[in-house]
Amino acid sequence: MNEIILPWPPSVNRYWRMFQNRMIISREGRNFRARVMEHVLLQKAFKRYEGKIKVTIEAWRPDNRRRDLDNLLKATLDGCTHAGVWTDDSNIVDLRIYWSKEKAGILKLKIEEANE
Repeated sequence: MNEIILPWPPSVNRYWRMFQNRMIISREGRNFRARVMEHVLLQKAFKRYEGKIKVTIEAWRPDNRRRDLDNLLKATLDGCTHAGVWTDDSNIVDLRIYWSKEKAGILKLKIEEANE
């Protein structure tokens, strides 16, 4: 099992932008992907998962504002794919996400190989 602490991601609404009639990852989204890469390298959490995996995400809110838990997934999973944590997020066969009672504006990911 591998654990990684990541920064708070942009919401899905801020992750994508329309540019010349096509959807692209926004500047904020690209910056987040770069920060994910830095966190993975700094935590020496680089173990490239090639097969089926399970991912559990504990979301530590930055503040008390209401948020949709599912909005945290796209940027986070794409960032981990971009950082090489796994070959593709389609390899995730078990995905769980829940709110922590703590506040810190971070995500704690637990990644393990799936026994399938």
